[in-house]
Amino acid sequence: MDSKERMHDIMRSMSQGRVGPLFDAMAEDVTWRWMGVNQWSRTFEGKQLVVDTLFGGARETLSPSSSSEMHYIHGDGDFVVVEHSGRNELADGRRYDNNYCWVFRFQDGLIQEVREYMDTQLVTETFGPDESS
Repeated sequence: MDSKERMHDIMRSMSQGRVGPLFDAMAEDVTWRWMGVNQWSRTFEGKQLVVDTLFGGARETLSPSSSSEMHYIHGDGDFVVVEHSGRNELADGRRYDNNYCWVFRFQDGLIQEVREYMDTQLVTETFGPDESS
């Protein structure tokens, strides 16, 4: 299976609320970057940090109120670009619906790097200032 097909399967799993296949496809030394220059722009280095911090420890499933809808996928060799939307209800009942573009770089069949583009202003409006920046 090539990288594009693999990402298509991973995104299909995520649309069903399962993130395990995404984690299974990551190299142990994966790098995940939230792109930007200010708040909510940072780098997560290593699979365990991505799973525990970025995904909040979710190992198998997303929150029951979460969904992901893939709009577009393009693959060229070791690079795959995925445009998708996330639809989420927060614990306090507020909505968090953001649009994303993820750029994946595969190496030796595993995800080595992810560059994530999103509406960081929406993130700030929803979650407040990034205390770790």
